[in-house]
Amino acid sequence: MTAMQAKFRKDYRAPEYTITELELAFQLEPNHTVVTATSQVQRQDAEARELVLDGEALTLVSVQVDGEVLSQDRYREVDGQLVIALDQDQATLVITTEIDPANNTTLEGLYQSGGAFCTQCEAEGFRRITYFLDRPDVLARYRTRIEADKASYPFLLSNGNKIDSGDLDNGRHFAVWEDPFPKPSYLFALVAGDFDLLEDHFTTASGRDVLLQLFVDRGNLYRGHHAMASLKRAMAWDEQRFGLEYDLDIYMVVAVDFFNMGAMENKGLNIFNSKAVLADPESATDAEYHRIESIIGHEYFHNWTGNRVTCRDWFQLSLKEGLTVFRDQEFSSEMGSRAVNRIQAVKVVRNQQFAEDAGPMAHPIRPDKVIEMNNFYTVTVYDKGAEVIRMMHTLLGEAGFRKGMDLYFERHDGQAVTCDDFVQAMEDASGIDLGQFRLWYSQSGTPVLSVATQYDAEQRRYTLTLSQSTPATADQSEKHALHIPVAMELLDPNGNSVPLVVDGQPHNGLLELKAEQQSWVFEAVPADVVPSLLQEFSAPVRLNYRYQPQQLARILAHASNDFARWDASQALYQHEIFALANGEQERVSDVTIEAIRAVLLGQGQDPALVAELLMQPSETTLAQAGADADVEAIHLARRDLQTQLALALEDELATVYRANQDASYGNDGVSVGRRTLKNACLHLLAMGGRVDSQTLVERQYQQADNMTDALAALNAANQGRLPVAAGLMDAFETKWRAEPLVMDKWFAQVAMQPGGNALSAVQEAMGHSAFDMSNPNRVRALIGAFADGNPNAFHAIDGSGYRFLTDQLIALNSINPQCAARIMTPLMQWQRQDSERQALMLAELRRLAELPGLSRDLFEKVSKSLEQAN
Repeated sequence: MTAMQAKFRKDYRAPEYTITELELAFQLEPNHTVVTATSQVQRQDAEARELVLDGEALTLVSVQVDGEVLSQDRYREVDGQLVIALDQDQATLVITTEIDPANNTTLEGLYQSGGAFCTQCEAEGFRRITYFLDRPDVLARYRTRIEADKASYPFLLSNGNKIDSGDLDNGRHFAVWEDPFPKPSYLFALVAGDFDLLEDHFTTASGRDVLLQLFVDRGNLYRGHHAMASLKRAMAWDEQRFGLEYDLDIYMVVAVDFFNMGAMENKGLNIFNSKAVLADPESATDAEYHRIESIIGHEYFHNWTGNRVTCRDWFQLSLKEGLTVFRDQEFSSEMGSRAVNRIQAVKVVRNQQFAEDAGPMAHPIRPDKVIEMNNFYTVTVYDKGAEVIRMMHTLLGEAGFRKGMDLYFERHDGQAVTCDDFVQAMEDASGIDLGQFRLWYSQSGTPVLSVATQYDAEQRRYTLTLSQSTPATADQSEKHALHIPVAMELLDPNGNSVPLVVDGQPHNGLLELKAEQQSWVFEAVPADVVPSLLQEFSAPVRLNYRYQPQQLARILAHASNDFARWDASQALYQHEIFALANGEQERVSDVTIEAIRAVLLGQGQDPALVAELLMQPSETTLAQAGADADVEAIHLARRDLQTQLALALEDELATVYRANQDASYGNDGVSVGRRTLKNACLHLLAMGGRVDSQTLVERQYQQADNMTDALAALNAANQGRLPVAAGLMDAFETKWRAEPLVMDKWFAQVAMQPGGNALSAVQEAMGHSAFDMSNPNRVRALIGAFADGNPNAFHAIDGSGYRFLTDQLIALNSINPQCAARIMTPLMQWQRQDSERQALMLAELRRLAELPGLSRDLFEKVSKSLEQAN
């Protein structure tokens, strides 16, 4: 494995030249597209004599400077760059290249998806279109002319506003688009194809009319209405919450089936994975409806946090992504259940981000070095980045945070800036010192928050001592104390929240831990209080406090914060699972059973929250908890817990299941919550394995008038290993085999089935007519779901799961390296396994390392994984 050169944040230098205006002309043909790029170049460094442009997979046709065609001694192509002799302050540069979109399986740059042309330029895909200064701190105004066959490609789209269009000879036509706002090359977009078009309008706060257009594959128009409604809600919300108004005359969204990401925020022309746009009740679940609303909002919110103010360099990626994830989380919380949305966000951090911190790819939310930038579109940059923004919001309050946002845009609109610029705006607007808080941007790892308590009965004083430590990570050995906000309350024996008093003054319950250890003394506290700590997950840390089950049951029953109640339920479940896995007990304790019984019998609760309280931690979460139990023991113990709960609470579960049946489908928040709770009960009942539960599952599947209920029944049958499972799987496949996005659900069910046959079933499913190795959605649904969502099967002691994944990574390396790198994470986490499994996983990593032509995407992850073994 030949070493590849890393880039370091400390080495950032401003570009020697910049490009202020770019005119692009595309002559679109599937295998032979000609691109002519006319750039207005300005020298920024007086000493510069050579213009160095980025390029990849391009055929260079010609280079002109100020009208003169350059001879080959005036430029050279070397190591993916075009170097041009340029000894002048300003120049007009014209570069003509040829590209082959039809055979571009990387899905970066310009490629074809289902017959349509589309682009993906973030992070460094624009260099696959033309030679350019492909870096985010070069901001230019773009004018784009597209020519193509009119019958095959009736819609020709690009960024900005359309200023011209018309017919040409030979059945071709053209369109010209102009974007008035300077932007980096990663925000460029082009789409050409034949679509169904859904149109609407939005009137901004200042009274401007914006045309909204949604383009989908023919025949799917009816599945676009939810996305359009979500877009209008997002536009209104951003105006109300942050005072941010849309700035173009048109906003377009295009859904394509071949896409590496969920969506892309290209200025005025968002390109979406069809999975993040298309929905109707029969084919999409409630969770997918929610995801579509969230992603539509996320990409729209980027118009300001990412487009109008963008990143100086890719090390600053969290500047736009962490902030925009926070914004889409807030949007989703105001559109639905805040508690459930917070729970879902925290699951991602605990399941995935904490694992990343503990693995070979550990990095701060602002990385210090990268080999392949695509590898740093991570849960650390996005989701931990959002948690860092949320902590700032907690410390500054809503009003202070809004003042900081306003100042940020006032200072930096139209600029490419850094994370430090954002924090400085927050600090200056609020007057709050965020100096120590900045360490969250540069320090990797998951801090551990340890807790000690002491009660003075005579003085009625309760002392709470918090200590912080961050374990060494693969990228950093030395750690420093962080500024950690810890939200808490004290619950008395009756479950009442105790008024907090410190030094005779009321305290709001937000502790700011800045040292390695600090103590707070609360006055007038009754005996036997229980601390509810880290409420609302006020910081992305692990909590180290040995709660007793009775204390957790009190928090679950009485905490004022709904997230804290859910967190207590998870801790209760985890306690029971580890006790079962380690052979410390054979039966689930009465404390846990009665706590969950009380949840089921409670009145006036949000049904979606109750559903979350019934769900156990995932096997991935449990494996990270540091217990000695291996993956198989955890798997069996978790199933045992579910079975025992189902049998002990069968009557209550059945009653709640029946009480939340609705006569007909509804997509409002109440209906979604009731459906979620009903299906959580069905899942547990199926795990009990009783004959009548099988009847419930089969009846629900057959009578379902929506995908949420049908898929919940199918999943319950599979996870409960009910005899009807095979028949239901066949029925689902027969009905949906011609619908690729729905078949992704079937592939995932195949991949995540319990028992010893999962791998053979996955291998068989790869031969299904709906499976396509070149489509990332199919790969993630089947291969990714098996490796990441079925740990017991993936970690089979014979190593078969590891060999299978490695075989697929080798195949994908030459098809779509970015997709390969994104599904290989489970193989990298070898240190969490026993020595026998570690050896098997390392052997597969070494097999990858020896692969000729290993891509940069895989090289970085493989090499970092193996570094820890040396």
